[in-house]
Amino acid sequence: MRNAVIVPFNEDENLIMTSDNCGAIGEKDRDKVEVPYEIVSYYSFRVAVMECMAAGGEPISVNLHNFCGNEAWRSLVKGVEKGLSELEMDQVVITGSTESNFSMEQSAIGIVVTGRGAPTEMEVPFEELQVAVIGSPLVGSEVIEQNQKVASLSVFKRLLLLDDLYVWPVGSKGILHELSQMNSRWVSPDLHIDSDLDLTKSAGPSTCLIVLYPPELDSHIRDITGILYHPLIVRT
Repeated sequence: MRNAVIVPFNEDENLIMTSDNCGAIGEKDRDKVEVPYEIVSYYSFRVAVMECMAAGGEPISVNLHNFCGNEAWRSLVKGVEKGLSELEMDQVVITGSTESNFSMEQSAIGIVVTGRGAPTEMEVPFEELQVAVIGSPLVGSEVIEQNQKVASLSVFKRLLLLDDLYVWPVGSKGILHELSQMNSRWVSPDLHIDSDLDLTKSAGPSTCLIVLYPPELDSHIRDITGILYHPLIVRT
C-alpha cells in the first residue's frame, strides 16, 4: 500500500500506520473551499482509514492534528466520529493536539490512523483478475455537490469482507497512476484501458477506489456497489 508504514509488532501482527492532511479547506476567510470543519475532518479521516484497512489494518487509534484553532476541535472530532460510526468502530480512540499559540490564516489539519494486523497480499495471479473502479474521482466542491458518486465507507467495508478481492483507494494523482503503482503492466504502451471515468483526474479525499477480483465475484460486487460500479476494460 503506497501510504502505509508497517512496523512488526509481534509474531502474528504488525502496526499499520497511514495518514492524510488537508489545507485551505474549512471555515476561514482565506480558505479556497468553504465547508464546515466536521466535513473537512470526515473526508480526511476517510483517506487515512481506507489506506489503513486496505493494507490489512484494524484501526485502533486516530491522531488528529488541528491547526484551525481551539474553537474548531469539537467539530473536527465529530467528523472523525461520523466516519468511525459508518465503519461500526465506535470503540476506536481519538486523540490529538491543537496549535493554540499562533493563529493561521487558512485551515489545516493532519490525521494519522494506527491499525493492527497483517499486510494484505494478493494471492490470486494478477492476470486472472477483473478490475473496476467504485465511485468517481471528485475534488474540491465536487465532493459535496456530487456526494452520491462517492464510494461510502460502508460499501468499502463490505468489499473488504470478500475473499480474494484486492482494494486500492485512489488519491490525488488519479486512477491511472494508482494502477501503475499496483502493477507496472498497467502502463505498458501495448495496453489500452477503456472507462467512462477520467483516469487521470484527482480523486481528492479518495472518493473512489480500485478493486481487483476473480470473475465469479462480479455479480456480487455489482450488487453491493450499484451505480458506483465502473468497469475498466483492458485491451491489448
